[in-house]
Amino acid sequence: MVAGGPYGLEELIEGAGTKLALVVLLVTPVVWSLPTALLVGELGAALPEEGGFYAWVRRGLGPFWGFEEAWLSLVASVFDMAIYPALFTAYVARLWPAAGEPHLRLLLAVGVVAVAAAMNLRGARSVGSASVVLGLTVLAPFVALTALLVWRGNADGFVPPVDASGGGETAEHIGLVGALLVSMWNAMGWDNASTIAAEVERPERAYPRGVALALLLVTVTYLVPVGAMAWAHVPTESFSTGAWVDLGRAVGGPALAVAIVVGGMVCGYGMQSALSLSYSRIPLALAEDGFLPPIFGRTAASTGAPVMAIVACALAWTLSLGLDFQRLVALDILLYGSSLALEFVALVALRRREPSSRARCACPAG
Repeated sequence: MVAGGPYGLEELIEGAGTKLALVVLLVTPVVWSLPTALLVGELGAALPEEGGFYAWVRRGLGPFWGFEEAWLSLVASVFDMAIYPALFTAYVARLWPAAGEPHLRLLLAVGVVAVAAAMNLRGARSVGSASVVLGLTVLAPFVALTALLVWRGNADGFVPPVDASGGGETAEHIGLVGALLVSMWNAMGWDNASTIAAEVERPERAYPRGVALALLLVTVTYLVPVGAMAWAHVPTESFSTGAWVDLGRAVGGPALAVAIVVGGMVCGYGMQSALSLSYSRIPLALAEDGFLPPIFGRTAASTGAPVMAIVACALAWTLSLGLDFQRLVALDILLYGSSLALEFVALVALRRREPSSRARCACPAG
């Protein structure tokens, strides 16, 4: 829900260069990710309710602000969930160039949304188990790429393509400000794991440990390959979406290039599936509180999945497919940042109003 490997870092590397990108990737987790991870660890353990951050804000600040939190998060999801199908199609185009054509690209993106929704109809455990396997598939090519860059000490033969996106929508130079936004986007989403808290076994133990381990893994996952690029003096001009493939081909041959392409496809689908699990629980919680029709609160008897909420979210997410990457990231961060601010206000309110809840939490936050 937070990261799908180094895929998505390309625009940061292009806009900032490898050395400055390393600084950004060191600072961002401390300033942007760590506070949110600690918040999720504390409240996810103390108040493991369906709807997660929506339930926290509603309990801490009242129904009005709870509804605002849910609304901001759902609107943000419309833009956020358009990014991952675009990432999937950008990498498909590396194996099948025709996939870069606008109509086929849109069709493939809709397919990613639909398949992820179908996976979610099978329940939270199914999505979680699949995410572990998908995560290993995503990271394996970068282990090989990093090792080769460090061993060789150069990237002779690598020339970043002018248009690495397959469709051209993310290939333009984004500059330092755009690079910072991309870095924030790559390091956000910690609170998304909270919305399924009622379906997690021993949340008071799982959430603190889960976010601590994830924060470490995400940071290492980003720093190591970018550090290897800096070590090997890899040129970063036009290093936009899909350039990992060309770098892999230059240092490891066609086999590594194909592995990175497959990893990119898996990354796009895997994050779509995991975040579908998170966002679909918000309409479920809203329906249980009377803010949405009861049909959104119905769950499948066999899996516990909120069927109508999943289907409705998937339909809404198709509306923003086709928007350019920078616009999606900017809108996503603006809306997500607003909802995150409410979560921190709710944290302060709950600590003052319900100190006993915090005492039940095994999280070392604060």
